[in-house]
Amino acid sequence: MARAFGIVNSSGNHIWVEGMQDYRPIGAFSFLGRYRVVDFPLSNMSNSGIDRIQVYIRRKPRSMTEHIGSGRHYNINSKRGKVQILFSENQSENSIYNTDIAAFLENIESIEKMHEEYVVIAPNYMVYTMNYNQLLENHIESGADITLLYHSVDNAKEAFLNSDILNLNRQKGVLSIEKNRGTAKSKHIFMDTYVMKKDLFIDLIKKAKAISSMYTLAQIVNSSIDDLDVRGVAHRGYFAAITTLENYYEANLALIDFKNAGTLFNEDWPIYTRTNDSCPTHYFEEADVKTSVVSNGCMIQGTVENSIIGRGVTIEKGAVIKNSIILPDTVIGKNVHVENFIVDKHAKITHENQVIAEPGKPGYVRRGDRL
Repeated sequence: MARAFGIVNSSGNHIWVEGMQDYRPIGAFSFLGRYRVVDFPLSNMSNSGIDRIQVYIRRKPRSMTEHIGSGRHYNINSKRGKVQILFSENQSENSIYNTDIAAFLENIESIEKMHEEYVVIAPNYMVYTMNYNQLLENHIESGADITLLYHSVDNAKEAFLNSDILNLNRQKGVLSIEKNRGTAKSKHIFMDTYVMKKDLFIDLIKKAKAISSMYTLAQIVNSSIDDLDVRGVAHRGYFAAITTLENYYEANLALIDFKNAGTLFNEDWPIYTRTNDSCPTHYFEEADVKTSVVSNGCMIQGTVENSIIGRGVTIEKGAVIKNSIILPDTVIGKNVHVENFIVDKHAKITHENQVIAEPGKPGYVRRGDRL
């Protein structure tokens, strides 16, 4: 699909995942043991034929830039394709001015130099699969100025409270974009995914700057709805918005279920990631592993149940892991019980025997911490 270039948009300043985001952007979060969250939008674009992609990073860029590298592992065409990492550097990390529009303005020349007529914009904090080629064809055939992707849910009272929703008419025309206030069960969650012409995108960026330095892309699109033909397209399949620590926890554990995983992973639509050469996981004779996702390079002597285990994790004899996410290169010592927890990279739990949180309220062990 040479008619469009892609943008992986950095999350806005309204999103903060406590603990984990202190060390890396959401796009760099480990997901299901072997992936990063950013792998999903990049793989969607690559599989859709988009081979010129801009990835915007607002803060803590090291882990994201290391993971993406040259982008070759995303099956980007090596001759004409390119993954470009762009930064928004001139604001403090919690500033109200840290918007996606501000990032686009800082890099407007890179956007203007793109030769493609259209742009597909996707977020770095949502997990889903989508054929953007089909979405672009739908957009062109409809004659719309902007096409927005949404996912209909029936749990909006208690979930997706940090997300935007679309109010639609019967013809799927977008009437407004607003915050989900938890006022009703059934809502159309906006997936922060846009299709439009590049020239219109640039006009919206400049218009937003003229109106307010705090404006986001969603806000300028919403304020322009009376002047533009903005339409919604429904998404089906697995969808997760990672806006809180609880969202991250739930999104990972939900995919232990093969039925859920089958709505996200498809052999005809591969999810690419940076691979690491390491030995297979070693399960000792006393190991007991049930209903879990275990990555390579681990040493397991203890019990693992309904959990996600990242690469290179050591679980020693007598240790019990239940309903937890253990990120790479961590050590769970002898007879330690970890339940309903997220344990970040390089942590070691060897002296604290009981690390247990309430169901539905996951606890968090910091990166590199010692317990």
